[in-house]
Order: sequence, then structure tokens, then C-alpha cells
Amino acid sequence: MRLTTTLAAAAALAVTGFAAHAGNPEPAVMDAPVVVVEEPAPAGSSINSTYVIVGILAALLIAAAVNEAD
Repeated sequence: MRLTTTLAAAAALAVTGFAAHAGNPEPAVMDAPVVVVEEPAPAGSSINSTYVIVGILAALLIAAAVNEAD
């Protein structure tokens, strides 16, 4: 008896769930496809920043050496 009651309850829930979603009075809404525009990455430096720092230090050392010679 308990199995019959459980099956009857499951069938009733299944039927009510199906009936609740059976019809939709409103038409389906079709959204326009979303287009994602990717911007190109900014161009990086062509040389390593360490070389720039070493170059500036070398230029300062050369300038200091030239000023000492005078």
C-alpha cells in the first residue's frame, strides 16, 4: 500500500509539473547575438627596460668622467 501511495504521489507531481510548463501564452523572445569586439593589446617596448637603465647609467658615468678630465 505504501508503494502505491508513493507512486501515485510521484505521478501526480509529474503530471502537475508537466501541465504547469505545457503552454506559454507569450511568444519566445529571440535576442540578437552578442558580438564581442576585442581591442588589440597595446604594443610593448621593443627593448628591455634594463638596457635603458644601464644606458642611462653609462651615459652619466661617461659624463662624470669627461667633467673630471677638464
